[in-house]
Amino acid sequence: MTAQIDHAAAPEAAEAPPTLRDVPIGLDATGTRSEFDSMGTVDVPADRYWGAQTQRSLVHFSIGGDHMPKEVYQAYGYVKKAAAIVNNAAGRLPEWKAKAIIQAAEETIAGQLDDDYPLFVWQTGSGTQSNMNVNEVISNRAIQLLGGTLGTQHPVGPNDDVNMGQSSNDTFPTAMHIAAITEIDSRLLPRVTALADELERKATQWMDVVKIGRTHLEDAVPLTVGQEWSGWAAQIRACIDEIEHSREGLLELAAGGTAVGTGLNAPEGFSEDIALTIAELTGKRFRTAPNKFMAQGSLDAMVRASAALRGLAVALMKVANDMRWLASGPRTGFAELLLPQNEPGSSIMPGKVNPTQCEAMVMISIQVLGDDAAIAFSGSQGNFELNAMRPVIINNFLHSARILGDGIEKFVKYSVSGTELNRKKIDSYVGESLMLVTALSPVIGYQNAAHIAENALADDQTLKEAALASGHVTEEQFDSIVVPANLVGHGVQGA
Repeated sequence: MTAQIDHAAAPEAAEAPPTLRDVPIGLDATGTRSEFDSMGTVDVPADRYWGAQTQRSLVHFSIGGDHMPKEVYQAYGYVKKAAAIVNNAAGRLPEWKAKAIIQAAEETIAGQLDDDYPLFVWQTGSGTQSNMNVNEVISNRAIQLLGGTLGTQHPVGPNDDVNMGQSSNDTFPTAMHIAAITEIDSRLLPRVTALADELERKATQWMDVVKIGRTHLEDAVPLTVGQEWSGWAAQIRACIDEIEHSREGLLELAAGGTAVGTGLNAPEGFSEDIALTIAELTGKRFRTAPNKFMAQGSLDAMVRASAALRGLAVALMKVANDMRWLASGPRTGFAELLLPQNEPGSSIMPGKVNPTQCEAMVMISIQVLGDDAAIAFSGSQGNFELNAMRPVIINNFLHSARILGDGIEKFVKYSVSGTELNRKKIDSYVGESLMLVTALSPVIGYQNAAHIAENALADDQTLKEAALASGHVTEEQFDSIVVPANLVGHGVQGA
């Protein structure tokens, strides 16, 4: 929608507006240039688009090697683009300015300006410096597109134009939610779903293969390999449900609440309009948060989403640990599973191969639990109208989602899909198991059955030998009662 400009109310619009130019991204300059903010002037690298506040942050918060994830800045591009569209439609921002801001925002979304977003995670807890980093870069890029002089904040200013109707306190959590949803939808959920699909395929393939179960790390009654794998698949499906449920909270956006949630300096309807515009730009069902005081004073939606990732990590640790234990050996372990042999496992022991994909998945799960602990604690640190622990929360969340997605992809490709069964070993365990005596309990009683198992173990007999020696059953009875395939229930759900 083209804004109708009141020239009397906007003196600068009385002049012929600058023309948007086709200028390649990049600054062919050396040395420094002078930028300014409310505190004075600052020298910044002449080949970079950022301004004074970004440079101040680089000086004051050059801490460690943890940089704000680029996904946050790319998400911020949607915020700035949407704000420009809404402000232009409301007649607050001339169309020529809006177009320049929109182009720079689109370049940010596409990652073409990633090198100009250098700030560290460890900065102001509201994310103000990252917001200003975006405002300054988009402002200077827009100035370049309009033929102006970088550093003048004219004809497009970082605060007055790019940040119009916004504050860091509402835009940073908005960018957090956009980045989180994008990561969940584009990387995590498709790969977790692929894992569940593959586990279910294997479960179906092996549903009739009888094996010995284990409880308390001790021999138990039989089940099938397929039943065991179906349990893993069901765990992962339940995790997908939790992620999708927690994802709903991330669709609510704080944008429009400005400083403390009241919407000061944002026009009426701005929060609804910018949320609708972000939804249209991203193709996601974003909507304005019904209570901006909650949206800005807490980060509960991020905490709940992280908890869902933690739940996934717990399930993955179970699956990966079970697989590597069941594959242990090849001569002195369980050796029921044959995992793909991807690389040599030792620099000194020739021929050794290790369950490396499972180990990687366990380590990833441990890291996610740590990330979530920091997120949960940070989420508890909201004070009054602002939670000022935002950077560490979004950094940890995106880190967890990324390593889970990448790790799961490799786990499926290089471990789960290629896993085979050692039928000889599985069958031998079934034949040697003493817990098959459980089938005799209804016939001869628990105590008599227990003594049979105890005697078999003490005398190094087979279960059948000990049962016949007890005199409580005949050979015909034993053979008709103790049938492993009859002890596994009636399908995936068990007996």
